[in-house]
Amino acid sequence: MKAFYTILLLICSNTFMTVAWYGHLKFKTMKGFDALLLMLIVLISWGIAFFEYCFQVPANRIGFQENGGPFSLIELKVIQEVVSLLVFTAFTLVVFRTETFRWNHIAGFVCLILAVYFVFRK
Repeated sequence: MKAFYTILLLICSNTFMTVAWYGHLKFKTMKGFDALLLMLIVLISWGIAFFEYCFQVPANRIGFQENGGPFSLIELKVIQEVVSLLVFTAFTLVVFRTETFRWNHIAGFVCLILAVYFVFRK
């Protein structure tokens, strides 16, 4: 159950972080946001990123073996990276419809899946 909660919290965390890092790139198409100063965009993104930490920190505390969780520190990081890439891909395909998914992207994802396999192999 701790593994499930850890991954769920990581999905929430990465959703907020993806919006904080890349959501502002759509501001130019949103009325009222198109002329914001860069510093204001940074502050908005920082405010969104705060919620990323509200999910990321509990995910790591719940999931870490030394706190009674099922994952080593390296496993937690690999899970976080894979979740981050999946969330980013979904965000990109939904929000930025001009991006295309090519064979080399899929090949890279396969390499990440292999990385997960090797990291979790005992």
